[in-house]
Parts: sequence; structure tokens; C-alpha cells
Amino acid sequence: MTWHLADLPWLPRAPRDFRDRCAAVDKAGGGRGEDIMRLASHALDEKQLTRLAKTVARAREGDEDPAPLTPFRLAILSNATTGLLAPALVGSAARHGIALDIVETAFGQAVQMALDPNSDLHTARPDAVLIAFDHRIVPTPTLQDDADQARECVEAAFGQIATIRKGLRAAGGAPAIIQTIPPPPESLLGSFDARLPGSRRRLIEKLNEGLVQSLEGTPDILLDAVSLAEAVGLEPWHDERQWHLAKLSFSASFLPLYADHIGRLLGAVRGKSRKCLVLDLDNTIWGGVVGDDGVEGIVLGQGDPTGEAFLAVQRTALALRDHGVVLAVCSKNEEEMAREPFREHPDMVLAEKDIAVFQANWNDKASNLEAIAEALNIGTDALVLVDDNPAERALVREELPMIAVPELPEDPTLFSRAILAAGYFETVTFSSEDRGRAGEYQANARRVALKTQKRDLGAYLESLGMEIRFAPFDGKGRSRIAQLINKSNQFNLTTRRYTEAQVAAMEEDSRFFTLQVRLKDTFGDAGMISVVICRIDGTTWDVDLWLMSCRVLGRRVEEAVLRELVHHAGAGGAEALVGTYIPTARNGLVRENYTTLGFEEAATQG
Repeated sequence: MTWHLADLPWLPRAPRDFRDRCAAVDKAGGGRGEDIMRLASHALDEKQLTRLAKTVARAREGDEDPAPLTPFRLAILSNATTGLLAPALVGSAARHGIALDIVETAFGQAVQMALDPNSDLHTARPDAVLIAFDHRIVPTPTLQDDADQARECVEAAFGQIATIRKGLRAAGGAPAIIQTIPPPPESLLGSFDARLPGSRRRLIEKLNEGLVQSLEGTPDILLDAVSLAEAVGLEPWHDERQWHLAKLSFSASFLPLYADHIGRLLGAVRGKSRKCLVLDLDNTIWGGVVGDDGVEGIVLGQGDPTGEAFLAVQRTALALRDHGVVLAVCSKNEEEMAREPFREHPDMVLAEKDIAVFQANWNDKASNLEAIAEALNIGTDALVLVDDNPAERALVREELPMIAVPELPEDPTLFSRAILAAGYFETVTFSSEDRGRAGEYQANARRVALKTQKRDLGAYLESLGMEIRFAPFDGKGRSRIAQLINKSNQFNLTTRRYTEAQVAAMEEDSRFFTLQVRLKDTFGDAGMISVVICRIDGTTWDVDLWLMSCRVLGRRVEEAVLRELVHHAGAGGAEALVGTYIPTARNGLVRENYTTLGFEEAATQG
């Protein structure tokens, strides 16, 4: 998928029956807040946001409690029309835990509404007022090289906004959300505009500097629309045709993105920003699988594009921790193996001491995430899970929809961008106490024993639509079979190694029964995920080798493989199926595999 901020690519795509789901929520009784949040958690376009806004409005009728959504009333003052923006704001705010009411004001009446204590703006008693002006609020000097004229233009624009803020304080004190003003893309004299005190860009830069400085010591809040517009491009942001047709201050194609930024800011005002970044390990903060590749085999470090991409993920996580975000690990792995890169890899940026809670085991991730929240004494709605595996992401969203789970692109060079673009850790204040928050949570976690629990995943596994395919070894799969045999360490009962030539010989040898196993589900084709070799000795079938990719652990694939093996053994006249487990430093997770699957332990010979 191509990465475009306007598409909200960190969010899962909206379901095809989105409108039907909205209609179902409309017809439901009370307690619709959680259903609305589920609907809002997708990447919604302008029409879908408008439809969801109607659902929010219907749920609010009759003073219905919108929990877990928190009510918020926002007024908008602008020199542009806001009719299209209002429903997009309502739908997007629900994504961030806010049940939003919008108070719109008449076009071109911002100052009058702010100064009149009896205006609709003040009688509505908003919780905050968004002051959203565009560059047209700034007068243009006659001569752009005249510094005095330039100063007067900036003062005129700043004075207008200051007057509005003064009127808000006088009428009840609702805080203002001050939007910085994106400059237009055009220049009058090209690069020389940067040297002209009265050029549009220089005027707007000065105005924005003044606006930011004016927030110091006030309850007012900053919305950095300049950064947003520059991120997507000033030229597409400013659509002159839409301004002349409908007085829209920016392109309607960016309404979902702009509204999401407002929503995350309102969520931060109400204390709904996330507190903890939970990291998967393999192929998330390093390339490869440490249990199979070893510390020396994982991809991480300078000089390799992929290795540098994973370094960037770690640096992003560490920067967030330095600003108060708690870090945790949730990985399907043997714990000691999972900790080895933190201790031994020379290019690791993250250290064990940076991780407040380290959950590396073979439990399902939903249970582990609950354990992390309990250890930190925070709600699961304070967690953000970063995981490269789409099946794991979907599982957590299904089991624990209150946890934020960003979609990650296939290219790891974009992982950091995805984490930050989602705005999970939006803040409206920051202090030295905030900086030390991660350490406080980490200290508290040491006092809490992590709980371990398992949940029945049958219903969800069925919903994955898994399709498993079995075939004997063949020339087409031979190379991959040999690769798995010589690489897999964790789900590998004997860890016996065979060359590609030996694999080829087994294909034609009647003394061997072989299986290559492939799996695909609703998220795509996982390819070859398991290999089995049985040695046949009369009526005894001996499982010489059985390995499986860690990517599919927890999906009961091993049960399906055993059923296929038993079927062929029975058809082949077998009276006994023998499985051998040879323990190694890395395959402890399958220690009980045969016992769990119903094998009886044979008496050992002395």
C-alpha cells in the first residue's frame, strides 16, 4: 500500500458494510458508545465520517450516556465555511474517545460572535473554541520590501485573533484552540521572497511565531496546522478552486486528516492520550527471528537499509520514553532468547532498563497485553501495540478493541512514520514531571507480579478463514524445505538438519513419509509454514523431524498437521506413531508438544 497521510494509513480500512453497521447501531438501545468507537477506529472518508456523525447524534438523543465516550462541546470561529468540517470532526473525535457537539458560527462573523456575550457562541457554553483562520486574515502590504508596512500587517492579523481571545475570556473563559496558519505555496519573486519582510511567507511566519509565544501562561492550546499542511504539501493543501466555489480554507480531500488531528487534541484535553508503547520484537524492532537466526543473524545496524530502518524504530521508541511514554515488550518468544539482543547485540539502541514490562512467552497477545496494563496499573485503553504481523494485529483489535493497533506498511523504513503519524501520544502540556512518568510506571511495574492467562481463541481462529494445504516433498518446494530445516530452532522437535540433496533423496524413498504444509488466511498467503519427516519401519512410523514457523504459533496448526499425519499413517498400515523430542537451548516451547496432543510417554530403557 502506498503511504499517503491523507488516507490515514495507520488505521485499518473501513468494512464494506460500514453504512449497515452504522444503521445497526442507530437501532440499538443504550450503551452505544463502544460500538461507535469501533466504527470510528477505521480510516473513514468524508462521507463515512458524515454518516458516523449522524449515528453519534442519534446516540446522544434523550441524554443517553455515551460512555466510554466523553462529551465535549466545541465551537468553531473561522474566516472560512465549516459546514463540511463539522460532521468530519464529530466522526473523528469518536475515534479518540470524544462524543462531540459542534457549535457553528455564521460565516464572516467571528469577531462579532466572540465579543457579544449573548451570541449563540457564548450561550452554548462550549468547552473550547477552535480559532481556525487561514492566510487570508493577513493583509498584504503595498510594498513587500517595506518593513514598517509588514509589521503593521502582522499586528492587524494578530490583533484580530487577540480580540477574539479576549472576548472568549470575558464571556466565561472557554479555552481557545489556536491554529497556526499554513502559508500559500506561491511566491511573488521566487526565492527572493525569503528576503522580503512583507512577503506572504515572511508575514505568516511572524504571525505564527507571535501566536505560539502568546500561549505561554494561558489555558489556550496550540493546533499546529502548518506542520500538517507541510507534511502533505502546501500546494495540494491550498485548493483555490474550492475556496472560490465554497470558501473552504483547504482542500476537502484533507478533511479526514485535519479532523483526526482535532480529535486527538480533544482526546488529549480529556486525558485520553495513550501512555504506553508496546513493542513486538521479531521483524518489528529488528529484522528476522531471533529464536531461529540467533543474535548474530538478526538484521540491525548501520550500513544496511533494512537494519537502519529498525534502528529508526528503536530511536523513535526511546525518544518517546524520554518524553514520558512507557515502553513494554509483548512478543511470542522464549524470554531468554528475546532478551539476548538487548544484552548482546552491539547495535541495539534500546536496553532492557528502558522496558517497563517484558512479556515474552507463548500466550496469546491479548492476555499478555492485559497483564502489561495490570502491571503498570493503567487501562488497556492506554496501550499502543506495534506489531508487524497483520493476524496478531487483527486478533488484538477483536479481543481488546480499546487498544490502539496501528497498521504497519510492508516496508520497515516507514514503521517509525506510522507510529508517529497516528498521534497516539498527543499532549497539550509537558513538564519535568511528565518526563519522569515512564520511570515511575516502570518502578511500579517491578512491584506487580505479571499475571498469565489464556483465553479461548476458537471463534476468532475460525473467523480467520484459514486454509491449510498438505503435500509430499517435491522439487518445487525443495529449496524452501531445506531452508526451514536448517534455520528453524524454536518449534522444532528434534532440530535434525538435512541438506537439499538429502531432502531430494527422501522424496523417492519409500522408507520416508514427508509433508510440506502451507497456510493462507484472510490476510494473505503465509507460504510454507511446516515440514514433517517420518521414518517408516514396518508398522511403526517415527516422526524424525517436525518443525513449524513461529509466525503461526497459537493458531492450532499443529493439531491440523497431526490429524493429517495420523490419517496417512493409518492408511499406510501403521500401528504406532512415535514422536521424539530432543531438547535444545532454543526449542523449550515444544517440550510438552506431544503430551498436549495426546501422545503417551513411552517408558525409557535403562
